[in-house]
Amino acid sequence: MPSATFLGRLGCTVPLIGAPMAGGPSGPGLVAAVGRAGGLGFVAAGYRTATGLAEQLAAVRATGLPFGVNLFVPNPVPLPAAAYRAYRAALAPEAANLGVELPAEPRADDDGWADKLALLLAEPVPVVSCTFGLPAAGEVAALRGAGSLVLLTVTSAAEARAAAELAPDGLVVQSYEAGAHYGTLTPDRLPAQLPLAELLAAVRAVTELPLIGAGGIGTAAAARQATAAGATAVAVGTALLRTPESGGSALQKAALAAAAEAGTPTVLTRAFTGRPARALRNRFTDAHPDAPLGYPALHYLTSPLRAAATAAGDPGLVNLWAGTGYRHATTQPAGAVVGELTRLL
Repeated sequence: MPSATFLGRLGCTVPLIGAPMAGGPSGPGLVAAVGRAGGLGFVAAGYRTATGLAEQLAAVRATGLPFGVNLFVPNPVPLPAAAYRAYRAALAPEAANLGVELPAEPRADDDGWADKLALLLAEPVPVVSCTFGLPAAGEVAALRGAGSLVLLTVTSAAEARAAAELAPDGLVVQSYEAGAHYGTLTPDRLPAQLPLAELLAAVRAVTELPLIGAGGIGTAAAARQATAAGATAVAVGTALLRTPESGGSALQKAALAAAAEAGTPTVLTRAFTGRPARALRNRFTDAHPDAPLGYPALHYLTSPLRAAATAAGDPGLVNLWAGTGYRHATTQPAGAVVGELTRLL
């Protein structure tokens, strides 16, 4: 499919996607700002109830702009009870310092998958993307039948082959350089860590589906490199985190700026959620380099600790998600960021 045709189907006039950032950053304000600049903004459904998602969708629909919704596909990583108890004990001193109680038992859920899927089938949106796993073939077909374009996230050529068999409209190709959760289908067996351009080339070799490149894009040159390697569009998240329209916390925005000044590296860590994710290196990542795999159990275990640390203004215990290009994130309006990143495309 020609690039212009695919972008037209997405509703884009510039080849840029505002990556979904769960937990607050990708609110209606940021989604709309990206859309007004010609890109495609995404509502992040992760960690929201179906009711909460419906409220977000109503606000975004009111803008009249094209948009997408991102879903977490159930792909749990089991955690033995003994490992959970050991990690809880390791976190106990910090929890005591902040006066919070950590969950005694592991919690498991599927992020309300069935309810959110039902909502999107009853009230279709322009685009639906999925990460963490692959939906069933019937679910992809149902979403497409309802009128939504479907994008599936992959992190290797092998995952791309599996995703292509489900007949989606395109693939989001995410490299290990991306901030926040790594969308790999096998968090216990990470794929080869290829830079985005190399990963795009590897995926292009196994499928003709339109590709959206994601991971570490913070400059116009990086965006151009991704499109030259086969991407029809690029997806950026961290580059938008410090914008006025971002719903990211003041703590995270300040931490990104301070880290850029100090040259703080990012690390791929399981410490916060039990699933590999890229964050700024801090006290918590240093203290728990061997945190167990266990999603979503560890996400719920550390949530009270992270919330209390955020309230206390302590970035050392917070999941400061950031891609490798985070040093280029600025406080410019989102529209200006979109314009700068796409000026060479």
